[in-house]
Order: sequence, then structure tokens, then C-alpha cells
Amino acid sequence: MKVMHIHFGKEGGAERFFVNLVNALHDRGVEQRVLIRPDRSWRKDIEGCATIYEGIFRRVSLSRFLLQWRMRRILRDFRPDVIMAWQLRASRFMPAYKDAMRISRLGDYPEHLGYYTNVETLVCITPDMAAKVRELGWKRGVEVIANFTRATPVAPIARKEMQTPADAFVVVGMGRFVKRKGFDGLIRAIKKVDGAYLWLVGDGPERERLEQLTNELGVDDRVRFAGWQTNAYGYLAAGDAFAINSSHEPLGNVCFEGWGAGKATISSRAEGPSWVMTDEVDGRIVYCGAGARLANAIRRLRDDPELRERLSAGGRETLRTRFSEQAISDAYIELFSKGAAQR
Repeated sequence: MKVMHIHFGKEGGAERFFVNLVNALHDRGVEQRVLIRPDRSWRKDIEGCATIYEGIFRRVSLSRFLLQWRMRRILRDFRPDVIMAWQLRASRFMPAYKDAMRISRLGDYPEHLGYYTNVETLVCITPDMAAKVRELGWKRGVEVIANFTRATPVAPIARKEMQTPADAFVVVGMGRFVKRKGFDGLIRAIKKVDGAYLWLVGDGPERERLEQLTNELGVDDRVRFAGWQTNAYGYLAAGDAFAINSSHEPLGNVCFEGWGAGKATISSRAEGPSWVMTDEVDGRIVYCGAGARLANAIRRLRDDPELRERLSAGGRETLRTRFSEQAISDAYIELFSKGAAQR
């Protein structure tokens, strides 16, 4: 089986899953080539799994035509069974190559279907997303395949690296600093929980505003910004709980990462986490924007170590039974094989 991936993303959950899947398929004997942007921090994590090409795709520029010419040469040489585009921009670049199954993986709800002209099958990460593309009028193939994580318990970083007392209760938040991730609400909630510390692992356009908010609320002594970390699991391991406060979250890869790190998880009732998690079984779910309830959930985890352990065990069980690497990579290989058989 030969797969050509096209991925023009930067840094975030979609990129972490891309790295996970490329590695998992490599372990299953799939031959892969990938086209990515230059200077990606995670390039090193796929170098042993695929032949890597770099390029930048812009809608109106000479680089677009040069990249299309280059892609034709790659396809002529590689002759893939499957071409897999990741997200919108890569889907727009999907070549009209009839000798391979052409798949786009959707990490979010599309506003329209204009990007998928040359795509045969859309892979949606939740059933709700699949229903949305059908509502928009998609008549071709649709598959629902969720994500998995390769997160495993690792050695924690030293808390002194984050200027945090060894006996403090630490909540970890992780992701791209954009408004919909709700990190501002998480900061406001931590203010209401005496003695709790918040570590924010990530970066993005909202960082300056978030740092300003910690100063305004007087919690800059208990909120730490770790920056973007290619491997964030040491930070998760050093925390006591993991929190997601998104107003919109298509799936919630970070749920899996929190569970994989063995952490009790709190999440807002966004689209993906509502499908992935079961309240009081493998996590605590609170309504989006309910700051007082978020603070109460953090306080409850702080005060109840038995609850933390029960939710941690529940999360590991959900990963094992619903979102394991074996099950998800099996689903992709089955899809690839079906497409190849139709050629």
C-alpha cells in the first residue's frame, strides 16, 4: 500500500494527529510520501516514516503552478494507491489523479464544499460532522474515523522549571491560543480556586491578551505560560488535572492526550468532547461559558483524589475500547484497501 499525504498545516492538534497516523501506518508497513510546509517543528517526528517534500501553496502566485508541476512528477514516480489531503488548503490542492483513491480528512465542520472538487471520499472525525457534509449536499463517499493518541505516561518535568510549588494543585490546559479555545475562561476559573496553579502549554494570536488578563485578575503568580511544546506530555505528567474549555471543538484530540497521560479531565460541553466523553465516567463535563461550574469542577478534583483516580481509569478504558491506535489505523487501512480494490 502506498499513500501520498498533502498537509499544509502549521502547529496544533491536527498536526499532532498527522504525526501519529504517519507513524502508525509506517509501523503497519505502509509506504508513504508527504508534502508539507517548510520548517515544521514536527518534521523530525516523521522523517523515518516517509519521504518528505516541502512546498508552499498559495491561491494566486507562481509558487502554486510550480508546486502543481512538482506534484505531477511525484505522482508519476511514486504511483500511490491513495492521496490523502489534510484540511482545506491541501484539499484545494488535491490533483485530479484518477489512478489513486482521493481522500480529504476533515478536522472541522466545512462551511461549503467548494474545496473538494477532486475528492472522492471525505473522512469526518465525528458522526455529527458527517451529517453536516451530507446536509451541505455531498453525494460522494463519507467515512467516520476518529483520532487516537500515542500519548503514554512519561517522566514529569520538574515543577521548579515552571516556578510552581511541589505540593500545589496544577491544572494543565493545552492548545492553540485562539478565542474559541476559551483559555480566558480557564484563567478566570482558576482565580476562583484558592491555591490552584494553571499551566498553559501552547501559543497563538491570543497569547498577549491572555498574559494581560492574568495581570488584570492578579493571578500572574499562579498562571504559567509554557509556550509551544512539540512533546507536551512531560507537562501533562507533572499536572494533577487536565482542562478543556473550548466553545467549539470538533473532536477534542486533547481529550485523548489527557487520558493517555493518565490525567483526570474536565471539558466544556463542546461538540466533540460531548461525543467522546461520558460525564462522571471518564471526565467531568460542564456547560460552555459556565465559569462558576468550571471552577467548581476544578475545586472538586482538587479535593477528591479518589475521583481523580476514577476518572483517570475511565479515560484509559475509553481510549482502549473506542479510540485505540489499533482500531483507528485498522479503519484507515480498510478504507485505503477498499479504494485500491476499486481501481
